[in-house]
Amino acid sequence: MSVTTESTRPAQLGLAWPLGAGLTWRQPEPLVPRMTIAGLDQKRSLLREHFLFREFTSAELDELLAYARIERFRAHETVLLKGSPGTGMMAVIKGEIRISGPGVDGREVIFSMLGPGDIFGEVALLDGGERSADATANTDCEVLVIERRNFLPFLERHPPVATKLLIALCAKLRRTTEQVEDLALLDLPARLAKKLLSLARLHGRQTERGLLIETKQSQGELAKALGTSRESVNKQLARWQRDGILRVVDGAVTLLDREALRQVLERD
Repeated sequence: MSVTTESTRPAQLGLAWPLGAGLTWRQPEPLVPRMTIAGLDQKRSLLREHFLFREFTSAELDELLAYARIERFRAHETVLLKGSPGTGMMAVIKGEIRISGPGVDGREVIFSMLGPGDIFGEVALLDGGERSADATANTDCEVLVIERRNFLPFLERHPPVATKLLIALCAKLRRTTEQVEDLALLDLPARLAKKLLSLARLHGRQTERGLLIETKQSQGELAKALGTSRESVNKQLARWQRDGILRVVDGAVTLLDREALRQVLERD
């Protein structure tokens, strides 16, 4: 009579050892964790609001979400590293993601700040190459991840999504080109004025004292987005505060005279 020990059980072959005699097949794990039904409605709503997927039926969205998963990151935690394998696309559900890379002097340069509904990682998703930038959680975040091996067949079945994805890539390329042009052609006051006006459009809230820019972006991060130092940004903000153009309290900027900032931008 032969004796089967724990080490000789065929678990590595996909078999489970039952309580009784004999062997039974163990159901293999899926390649990508499937989303729980409880989270489907929230994630379906997220994608339906995004221009890539807003025209999809519930059945089509469920087809895509069947292979999606949720990943959570704490503030300042690395989401992606430049040069790492590009295995999938991500969509921000909650929080803020910072997309950045090293500048010529080694300091971090911020390319964009992403919020709920924004996607990233789509370049590596399409070409299978390495990540082109770092992604870091600026706040506590939830991110929807769709793996490349599942998304590419989905694109083949839904050609309109591929067209919209190309439009998104073109828009991102235009923003990158504009950022490079700003660094080359505009001085710091003009770049800072343009950035503040942009943040005001996205995150501005009118108060009795002016337009308060409600964002988690610090002066240091603002400097990195402009390709300069925090000290330079702080000095320029101080000048504009003395001139009555804006007000800075505890790091929060309130615009008092937006027209003056527009004039700074037009003069450059």
